[in-house]
This record gives sequence, C-alpha cells and structure tokens, in this order.
Amino acid sequence: MSTGVLMHYGRSKKDGAIIGSGRYPLGSGEDPYQREEGFNVAVRKLKKTINPDTGKLYSERDIAKLYNITDRFGNPSVVKLRAKVSIAKNEEMAAKQAYAVKLKEHGYSNTEIGRRMGENESSIRSYLKAYEEHKTDVLTNVSNTLKSNVDKDGRYIDISPGTELDMGVTRTKLNTAVAMLEEQGYQRITVQVPQMGLHPNQKTYITVLAEPGTTYKDVVNNMTNIKTMDDRFVEKGAVTEKLHYPDEVSSKRVMIRYAEEGGTEKDGVIELRRGVKDLDLGEKQYGQVRINVDGTHYLKGMAMYAADESIMPKGVDIIFNTNKHVGTPGINPDPNGKEVFKKMSDKDDPINPFGATISKQRGALNLCKEEGDWDKQRDRLASQFLSKQNPELAKKQLNLAAANKRDEYETIMQMTNPAIKKKLLKEFADSCDAAAVELHAAALPRQSWKVILPISDMKDNQIYAPAYKDGEKVVLIRYPHGGIFEIPELTVNNRQATANKVMHNAMDAVGINSKVAERLSGADFDGDTVLVIPTKNVKIRTHSPLSQLKDFDPKAAYPGYEGMPKMKAQTKQTEMGKVSNLITDMTIGGAGWDEIARAVKHSMVVIDAEKHNLNYKQSEKDNGIQQLKDKWQPKAGKDKGGGASTLISKAKSKEYVDARKLNYKIDPKTGEKIWEPIKDLTYQQVKKHKDKDTGKNVYEFETDPETGAKTPVYTGKVITRKTTSTKMAEAKDAYKLSSGSKIENIYADYANSMKDLANKARKSYVDTPNLEYNPSARKAYAKEVESLNAKLAIAQKNAPRERQALILANERYNAQLKAHPEWEASNDKKKKIRGQAIQDARQQVNAKKQRVDINEKEWEAIQAGAITNNKLIQILNNTDSDKFKELAMPHETRTIRDSQVSRMKAMSASGYSLREIADAIGVSPSTVSKYI
Repeated sequence: MSTGVLMHYGRSKKDGAIIGSGRYPLGSGEDPYQREEGFNVAVRKLKKTINPDTGKLYSERDIAKLYNITDRFGNPSVVKLRAKVSIAKNEEMAAKQAYAVKLKEHGYSNTEIGRRMGENESSIRSYLKAYEEHKTDVLTNVSNTLKSNVDKDGRYIDISPGTELDMGVTRTKLNTAVAMLEEQGYQRITVQVPQMGLHPNQKTYITVLAEPGTTYKDVVNNMTNIKTMDDRFVEKGAVTEKLHYPDEVSSKRVMIRYAEEGGTEKDGVIELRRGVKDLDLGEKQYGQVRINVDGTHYLKGMAMYAADESIMPKGVDIIFNTNKHVGTPGINPDPNGKEVFKKMSDKDDPINPFGATISKQRGALNLCKEEGDWDKQRDRLASQFLSKQNPELAKKQLNLAAANKRDEYETIMQMTNPAIKKKLLKEFADSCDAAAVELHAAALPRQSWKVILPISDMKDNQIYAPAYKDGEKVVLIRYPHGGIFEIPELTVNNRQATANKVMHNAMDAVGINSKVAERLSGADFDGDTVLVIPTKNVKIRTHSPLSQLKDFDPKAAYPGYEGMPKMKAQTKQTEMGKVSNLITDMTIGGAGWDEIARAVKHSMVVIDAEKHNLNYKQSEKDNGIQQLKDKWQPKAGKDKGGGASTLISKAKSKEYVDARKLNYKIDPKTGEKIWEPIKDLTYQQVKKHKDKDTGKNVYEFETDPETGAKTPVYTGKVITRKTTSTKMAEAKDAYKLSSGSKIENIYADYANSMKDLANKARKSYVDTPNLEYNPSARKAYAKEVESLNAKLAIAQKNAPRERQALILANERYNAQLKAHPEWEASNDKKKKIRGQAIQDARQQVNAKKQRVDINEKEWEAIQAGAITNNKLIQILNNTDSDKFKELAMPHETRTIRDSQVSRMKAMSASGYSLREIADAIGVSPSTVSKYI
C-alpha cells in the first residue's frame, strides 16, 4: 500500500475562513445546507464578523454572495437569504417539536426531556402543546394556499408586491412561502407587460408562481392565465360603475339635417329632444357622445338640447347635423355605398363597439366627455403657434416658463426632508429634459381651452364666452395651427339669446357660428377645442383669411380615381408631419402668402385624404410642394430639399441612437445622464431573399447533411441595434439645430436653459443624502408608524388589481389590432384603443387607488426618522404630491427668494395683474408691487 499525504482544499480560519472545518469549501456538498441549524448559526456568526474584503461587518448581501444565494440574474439575493433563514428556523422548530414528542412517547417526563434537549420545562410544554393541537404554521398555510391556487386549472398566480397585503402576511413571509414551493419544483417567473398609457414601450414587471416544469415562454404565450389569488378582484356589483353594451336607438327616431338644409352650420352636432328618458343629459347641457343606431351604426358628435324642438316630427327625438348632401342615406344597404351614420368599428366588442374612450353611460348616450371635462386641459403655448408670432412675445413667454422652472427648483431645494427632495429633484430633472424637447411656453393671462358649440345666429365677429367679460376681445387658436391667417379676433357677447338657451353660463365651452369655425382650419362641432386668449395688454398677430383658400374644397378639387391606392393611416401621419414642418419652416424663413397658401392647400388635402380617398399625390404636384421644399428646406450637397430645417421643426424629429437601457446613471460632477448600452448591442446580419410566390423575405440557412441542423448564412455585416430618441434630446447645445433666425435662437436659449437646469437638479439629487433612520424615533412614534403602515397597505392593495387590469387591457388591445390590422399604422387610433382598454379593465376588476393621507403628527414622525428611507419612498409614491410638498416646505420663513422675484417680473412682463402674480407666488399684491 502506498503512503502519501492527505490533502484538503478547504480554508482554515488562519487562511481567512470564517466558519467550517476547512476540509471542503463552504457549501460544496451535495446538499450545501445539510444542517439548517448550522446554517443559521453560521449566518448569526457572520453578522458579528468583519468581512476582510470591506473592513465592515458582514452584511446580508455579503453573506448571500458568500453562500452563492442569487436571484435569476446571478446577483446576490438578500430576499432569498432571508427566506432560507426563515425556512431553517421553521424546520428547526418543527424538529424540536417532533423530538420532544418522540421522547414523551418513550415515557420521559417534561423535566427529563428538557434536560436532554438543553431546554427549560416551559419550552418543552409549549413544544408539546403546539404539536398536540396540530397548530398550523403560518408559512405552511401561505404555502398551501399558493399551491392550491397554482394547481387550480394550471394557472399562474401573481405574487408581485401587494399580493401579501390581501393574504394578510408580510412580504418576507410570502417570499419564504414561495421559496418553500420552489424547493418542491414550483417556478418563480417574471414577465413584462406593456403599459397602456402614453408610453406603451415602458413595461410593468409581473412575477408569477407556476407549476413545476413551466417555462418563461409558457407564461408569455398565456398571459391571460395570470390570475390574482382566487380572482377576488373581479367583483360583481362593485361600487365602480361598469360599462355595458350600448343601448340601441332606432334609426326611425333620428332625423338627418343635410348640408342643403343647414346641416353644415352645425356639422357634428346631435340635437336632442328634452325630457326623453334614454337621451337625458342629466344636469349637464352638452357632451361628446356616441349613440348606437340599429345595432350596426352609430352617431358621433356633440350632444346638446335642440333650441327649437317644434321642427322635430312626432317620433323623432334626435336631429343629426351633417355636411353630406340630400339623398345620402343614413344607413346604406350597399356596404360600399356612401352613408351618413358611421359603421360600428367593432360591433362584436362586448362593451365598446365604437373604438372611442367612453367614460360613462346615461341611457343610450355613451359619453366620452361632458360639460366640465374640458376645463382640465393644460394651459401653455405650443411652438407651432408662438413661433409664428412676434419674437418679443415668444421671448417673454419662454422667459416666464424658464422663471417658473427655476423657482420650482429653488422651492424643492428648500425642502427639509431628503427623501422627498430626492424624489422631486429626479422628477423635476426629467420634466426639464422634456421641456427642452416640447418647447412649450408659459400661458398668457386668463387663456383657457374651450370646446366649441354652434350658435347659428351669432354674428361673424362675436363669441358667446361666459368665462370672459361681456364686450372684451379674444382670439381663438386651434391646432394644428397653419398660420396667423387662421386666428379670428372676436368680441364677447354673453347676452345672445340662443346661446343662453342651449349653453347658459357654460364655463368650458364657447359659442361661435360656422364661418368662424371654418376659419379655424376647418373645425367642426363634434368635440373640437380652441384656445381662447384675451387680447387686453397682449398683442397677438392676426391676418385676414388668405384669398387663395377661399372656397377651396379639398374633396372637390382632388377626388380619388378608380383603382387609386387608398392612403394608409401611417402615410397620413408621415405626410402631415412633412407639410406641417414645411409650413413652420417657410413661416420662420419669411415666405410670402402665395407660397404659404400652396403648402396650406396641400395640408388640407392630406388631412382628409385617408378619410375621403383623395389624390394627395396630384395635390403635391399641382401645388409645387417639392419646389417649396427645395427653396425653404434645402439639404447640403443634395439637389432635392425636404425634411425639418429649423430648430422648431427639428426639436421633436426622430434621432436614432444605439439601443440602451431604460434607466440611466448620473455623472456626479456634471449631472448629465450616462446611458448604458443594452446587452447584445450588435448582431450578425443574416442573408435573405424574396420569395417569388409570396413576395415576402425569406432568411437563408445551411443544413448539415449528417445532423440536419440548420445554421444561418451571414452576410458578414454587423448590425448595431438602435432605439428612437429626438434631435433635441440628443443635442447638448440647442444652437446646433438652429438655422440662425431670431425666433429659433430665442427657443435655443430656452432649450439650453432647461438642459442646464435638468443637469443641475440631477447633480443636487446625487449630493442629497438619504433619510437617516432613527430606531428610537420609531419607538417614540410607534402609533404614527403603525398608522402610516396601515394606510400604505390599503393603498398598495390596489397593485394586484392594477396589474390584472393591465393584463386584461393588453388582451383586449391586441385582439382589436388583430381584428383591425389597418389600425396598426395609426398612433392616434392605438392611443384611443389603449385608453379605452385600460379604463374598461379597471372598472371590470375594480382597480381604484386610495391615497395615503399624512396628518401633522405622522409627518412629525417621518421628520424624526421613525420610518426608513425605502418605506418613505413607498408612501410618497402613494400620496398626493401637493400634500407632501406642502408638508415638506419650511413654514418659519417668509423671505422672498431671488427666483420668486424673477418669476414676478416675468409674469408682469407677460401682462399678469398684481393680484394674479400674488396668487401664483402665494404673497400679497402689496408685496409684489415692492419687487416689480
């Protein structure tokens, strides 16, 4: 027998090992934690031991890393470590109970059992009692509940944040129960679900628990199998009013008023007979509605009570006004024939066959908006209007917008709570970046958005506007805005009899006649809105309507021809963007009215081309659009012009950049964003060719003759993945986008000031420390902490409902796009569908957020550090922002800041009164007068 030295490759304490025999590396056995009690003892020892790598006591993250306890990305997981410790404690307790029972069965007394186990007698009694009474452990309960729900029809259970609240357990308990099931083979899988708001590219992460053997692909392909616990959230008879399939109105009850009969003067208006139960507007005077007609068609427009019901024949309760001609049937039996009523876009939809966002139903009226809803639009000035005005006016309003932003920053910096300050600084910085791209200027005094209603006998130079003083002058702006020739200046007449009858004291609507509406780039009365600006102390440039546009009818001038390809929605968006940018660039460049009229004519054709199948390509030739592009949008080194050529039109133009992660890091020295590229940024391009029969691209592969395995045939070209941004967002200096005109440079100064302020805010964010937690304060304010936690729990209970609504909304949205592939090209249409889908889904699952209301004593507890920084962030995300801003502001000082003085002066320069300035700043008019 040979002799040798017995070697081991473990580490001793002398070698830096913390625990273990040293013979084998920590956790290298077949079951790394054969003795759970030993694992917990080791963790406790580690927490009291200095980590040689950091010089500090071992943190839970350090311990997770040491034991190779990781999440799905391979990062050390504190959550899984805690779950492991909790499981070990549970198993240790169960083992002690079982051992005590075993000794008892062998006839030992409680005292002897205690001596053998090293426990006192009272502990032994508790072990035996728990075992004998078969007390079910909470973890086992939670684990069994989760398991039974997963096993029910093979569904996936949402275990994301908020689920634990409805189960009545802590997040740690839920994670531990899930970990127990994972050890039995159950799968924890996280998937992404597109959000339904303004940014559908953003995702919501949902973590589910699934049966053993389930893959990520299984869950992605069966999203509708993701359920909440017992589906409790799909409540029947919930408080929230739910939508139902629209009630039907017989076409016999609808009278059509054609163009020849005056329908054009009220085009888009649905006049109702008063006192009819299923057509009752309630306490409102008007609303934007959809009405189901005969189950196959619908009416779309503004519903209001008829001024003269005497013209309604018996049996008729609705007058529908249209610009279509006499002889056009309401519903045409020929599916390809012209008709007045609109066909249901999706009549098989169980709730909403209109494809519009319905907020509520009242009888047969399906309301998108009603009186009072139009007051909620934001007051600001878009660059497509202001850039065509006097540069001095633009400078005043942009200076005011910048002053407002600077004062907002200084207000945030006054906040005493670091967690709130950090949250607001981050949000503020992102809003400044957005402001640089959007180029919105501050509102003018008393400007507001109103929906337009028709008053046929209103004079051409008058307007019914109860929100304004009788006799004062106002101008109206409608988007898209072609130029100053589309701006009517009118005198307020609030004594007009017809208007007072049908829209008395309407605060979010104005009454005008059809001639004024026509001047507003062809507005109609089916819900179009205008910006109303009083002209006292403000000079708004206007111009008489262009003679070249008088009586120009795009539909008559450029009808389609037989066999002409119909314009697609995406093409319309693209062409409209091109001609809008052209008009903006021409105006800034100083083009004459004849040339601008040509571009505007073409825009009128383009905007109606999809709907009415117009020959927009012939319009482009006849109006010499390419020649206008060559002159006003020249491209260096190219014969043909085209594309945005001024800062105003370039700001939102697409810029393709290397694909990057959604979240950015911050340069601590400059505050600038640092983007990280995505994983697998580049890829090899695969060869492809067009299939002769289908015309589709087919990728090429080589097949191994022996194995049959297919390998892609590469072209040798490396492709870099790209993502879409905007030119202004990517430009460090906005002047790089300017052609040098005065108005562009004014906007460049504003954009650069916003970029600088965004960086300044991000740098302040980095420099602001986190909230310091004070355990003593937690004890002192135990009652307030308990109250805050309870309020937060209620608010967070909505999270599972919201995720369930998101899943249902995505299902519906995708089904609608599949049924109507033509909608895919229209961003506006998809936006409407998403909005309606999430609204319907929220009502279905009763998703309704309840905010955390912080009282003075609870705020005192927060300021004392009674809750952790992370918990405060959760509370802030579920609290009314104005409320916590008010609480966080110091109340002891009334010193006027320099930023407030600048804001006062900017508002004064824009025409605001002392009272209006004082109200905005929060001081007295006399204080304002001292500084301006």
